[in-house]
Amino acid sequence: KDIRIQTDSLEHYSQKMQIAPVTTKNTLTTSEEKDGWKMLWDGKTTEGWRGARLEDFPQEGWEIKNGILTVLASGGAESAAGGDIVTEKLYGDFELKADFKITEGANSGIKYYVDTDINKGPGSSIGLEYQILDDDKHPDAKLGNHEGSRTVASLYDLIKADPDKPIHPVGAWNTARIISKNNHVEHWLNGTKVLEYERGSEDFRKLVSESKYAKWDRFGELEEGRILLQDHGNRVSFKNIKIKTL
Repeated sequence: KDIRIQTDSLEHYSQKMQIAPVTTKNTLTTSEEKDGWKMLWDGKTTEGWRGARLEDFPQEGWEIKNGILTVLASGGAESAAGGDIVTEKLYGDFELKADFKITEGANSGIKYYVDTDINKGPGSSIGLEYQILDDDKHPDAKLGNHEGSRTVASLYDLIKADPDKPIHPVGAWNTARIISKNNHVEHWLNGTKVLEYERGSEDFRKLVSESKYAKWDRFGELEEGRILLQDHGNRVSFKNIKIKTL
């Protein structure tokens, strides 16, 4: 009974926010196909992906099961188990959609314009990051050089997402959307735009200079880069990962 009530509540919330229902099909709709969308992950194999510091897909730390791609829990360390995974292809202007589901206290992220030749040392590969986080339970939500910039859907360590963002609870699916066109970037969460910025602008470079990324020359300003799913040592799942070049 409790499960049914919770499900009904989520469905009502989704309808209110005009959020499309999340599926596990990992396929394109007819309209998406006509509009130029491609599956970035096929829902079954590792095709098109590899480890950020590997020639192939990691042999451990990631799981593909029932149409869901999951980074497994390994103690919360950053890129210390299977490690981050990245697309084999590079992307310039693009629109990306991905469903994600976190576990309690989890941390992960979707990075873009990633250059895997930068930061060969420990930790995650470097790129702009759509933060994935349990804001209520993970301490990162209260850290960062810019207040709130490490909360879910934020541009990690740089720009805080709208605090009124429509986030579904731990254990439920959420939909991330990233749009980057002519250096104008938007983060969306569950059908709502939660932030926007201009890559390479004076304001952007000032934010970078005040962040953990200040040591990287022209951080976030690559013309093309890889898409990355982060291993931060917590169990986080992904599906319906789709991309459209713009």
